[in-house]
Amino acid sequence: MAFIWRQNSAVQLGRAMLNRLFHAYFFVSRGLTIGVRAIVQSDETKFLLVRHTYTPGWHFPGGGVEKGETCEQALGRELRQETGLELSAPPKLHGVFYNKIASKRDHVLAYHCDVEGDICQKRFTLEIAEAAYFDFNNLPDDTDPGTMRRILETVHTKKPEKLW
Repeated sequence: MAFIWRQNSAVQLGRAMLNRLFHAYFFVSRGLTIGVRAIVQSDETKFLLVRHTYTPGWHFPGGGVEKGETCEQALGRELRQETGLELSAPPKLHGVFYNKIASKRDHVLAYHCDVEGDICQKRFTLEIAEAAYFDFNNLPDDTDPGTMRRILETVHTKKPEKLW
């Protein structure tokens, strides 16, 4: 039992350090950070979520917008890198959100996306542990709170909040 605890603690510590390293890099290289997230539904009740290796919980696919890249280009790139799926139509902006949990400079643009293709299991790398569709009524317990708010806004067609 003690070995398992130490192993899990080491994994958690490693994830926390990697998360801080990513944010430090983005702070230095970007100043203001802008991220994009893809809200993908397989039908009216199933949502595509990914689990990263460097931060706990399940999230919408997405990531940071790089210099010289539009938000929609970043969205397509991140979706392809993390899941193997391709945008099949122009995404529709759900909202722009301030993500004060990540940093005082972070904003997230969430888009409703139509996609084509299948989730590619070979995409799971040092960044992505797994990806799957989850029914709205059976979401993982550790779904990211911002992701959960966007799902609730989508399902209940309510006006988006301002915070991620």
